[in-house]
Amino acid sequence: MTGSRTRRFLPKVIAVLMTASALLVLDVVPAAAAATGKVQTAGDPLNVRRAPSTTSTAVRTVANGASVSIDCQTIGTSVTGPLGTTTLWDYVPALGGYISDGYVQTGSDERIAPDCGVGSGSAECSTGACAAEGVFKSAGGSVTVYDNAGDGKSAGVAYWLKSGVGPIWVWNSKGTGTNVVANTGAPKGTWVFYKVCVSDRGATVPTLDNCSGGLTDYVA
Repeated sequence: MTGSRTRRFLPKVIAVLMTASALLVLDVVPAAAAATGKVQTAGDPLNVRRAPSTTSTAVRTVANGASVSIDCQTIGTSVTGPLGTTTLWDYVPALGGYISDGYVQTGSDERIAPDCGVGSGSAECSTGACAAEGVFKSAGGSVTVYDNAGDGKSAGVAYWLKSGVGPIWVWNSKGTGTNVVANTGAPKGTWVFYKVCVSDRGATVPTLDNCSGGLTDYVA
């Protein structure tokens, strides 16, 4: 796995056009069966993260040599592991998060699973130190907002529905280490576009900080 391999990991096109009033999904990649891989480290356990970012919360670890079932793959922060440098991350539902593909033997230099965000569930991290995390659950179409930093700011997820409604905000003002769950109300088979931000909600006009680029996912 090399830096050039990373370029071959660019997601299949899920083009999202965002205007002041609506979002339009131009292409959809169908989901596929889960693929398998084997964790390879120098011997230490590998961190499993809530979102595909090295600054995202580590929800647990997985042992070197463990077999994993990969539901989908996505692009995140660059990681150098025993198998090379890559921006590809693998979502493993049984572990409840993402592991860098730089630590996973898959027997292929190509992508082996569909893009995350096609009904398989996805996660996004605010920029900076990942003070906020948002996780979208395709089954039921709910979103969970995590606040990871005691910085006096609130974590928030803004989402837009296929109907053009949005942004709809879900805020977590409960403090660091907490989460808030909300149902998006998106019908099954439709999509949700969302991004994660932090904000000083005490201000008269809240200023959004460190917003992520946003993801599109589907209600399964």
